[in-house]
Amino acid sequence: MTSITALIAEDEPLLAAALRAELARVWPELRIAAQVGDGASAVRQALALRPEVLFLDIRMPGLTGLEAAAELAEEWPDDHPFPALVFVTAYDQYAVQAFEAQAVDYVLKPVVPERLARTVQRLQARLGEQASPVPAAGGDDATFERLRALLAAPAAPALKVIQASVGSTIRLVPVDEVLVFEAADKYVRVLTGEAELLIRTPLKDLLPQLDGSVFWQVHRGTVVRATAVRTVHRDEAGKLSLEVAGLMERVPVSRLYAGRFRAM
Repeated sequence: MTSITALIAEDEPLLAAALRAELARVWPELRIAAQVGDGASAVRQALALRPEVLFLDIRMPGLTGLEAAAELAEEWPDDHPFPALVFVTAYDQYAVQAFEAQAVDYVLKPVVPERLARTVQRLQARLGEQASPVPAAGGDDATFERLRALLAAPAAPALKVIQASVGSTIRLVPVDEVLVFEAADKYVRVLTGEAELLIRTPLKDLLPQLDGSVFWQVHRGTVVRATAVRTVHRDEAGKLSLEVAGLMERVPVSRLYAGRFRAM
């Protein structure tokens, strides 16, 4: 197989060098287009170079490997196949179980040659299917579904009330009244049918406390109350947006989460 490029995102130089050397041995045709040491650089370089394979360390400064993959899924051009994902992780029973449950490729560090060789074989088969005149069913949607499952945070006690500062007072808002949570700079906008409030709790910390059957994530920075969604709109470019009862503005749906609505 020729003309296949990859990006390695690993913040430990010795481990990155070991992975690169072992890849050169088991897959000599593979060209490493870039090697970076943090999640933000991985996103930036991947969008610029558009490699076919991404090796993403799970734990990196700034964005984690999963967060980098999620951001790329939202920014990736529609006319280009999404890269094959391989996550690099120190042995962690729960992480490995999650990867295997979602049929996601992973590489253990330090690099185990036999394990990497199996991953390379699967990658070559998958990329061969993409190049086929009749590509395999599922494609990017299947990749995004697996990624969404990996991003789903473990459940925490359900949040009942939002505490938001309003001037010198604290306003208590029942979660049952919230229509949308939207990340905005250092805050999260909390939208109800009557008010817009700001809280400092990051969205990623709120998500595990929300009932996933009630609140649906539709964008990296947006969560909506499913029962408040009235209609789903598709524009000429194929982008989805939601009309939410009680709100004037439509809520955009990113590519990563669009499959939730296509399935319906």
